[in-house]
Amino acid sequence: MSTVEELISGIVQGSGIGPLFFIIFINDLVCHLKLFGITLKLFADDVKVYAEIVNTCDVDQLQCALDSLAERSEMWQLQISINKCCTLRIGKLTVSKPLCINGSLLPTVKTCRDVGVIISHDLQPSVHTDNIVAKTHQCANAILRCFVSRDIALLTRAFTVYVCPGV
Repeated sequence: MSTVEELISGIVQGSGIGPLFFIIFINDLVCHLKLFGITLKLFADDVKVYAEIVNTCDVDQLQCALDSLAERSEMWQLQISINKCCTLRIGKLTVSKPLCINGSLLPTVKTCRDVGVIISHDLQPSVHTDNIVAKTHQCANAILRCFVSRDIALLTRAFTVYVCPGV
């Protein structure tokens, strides 16, 4: 058995109660950011921030919400992975004011992966569909390269087992 140690901050990695503590830490985040008119979506340890931007005042409000988010993350000693953060602007309105977290500028991207789905700035499914087709072709070609047999039943079974679950 290991020795007893006092935990000053954070959560013990791999502990049984760790997920509960994490939920307690971020549970009030939704209510807090609603004060700024921001919608939040939580999935596991990911947080998606949504805001309707009509003018520069809305951008300023979103920046205030991001600043508040950064302050709370420091208070709870939960680091934000800035390198995984970006902005995706959906629609035709272009607001030239950049957003940042802790002084780090957030890149504006044309596509973003969210829970395995690629979302584009114009909400067209073509980028996601093209990605799935490319991965399917790669898996199918790998099957053809790896299997010496050209038995149709065997290749069909391999395709069903290895390619179809990923689609």
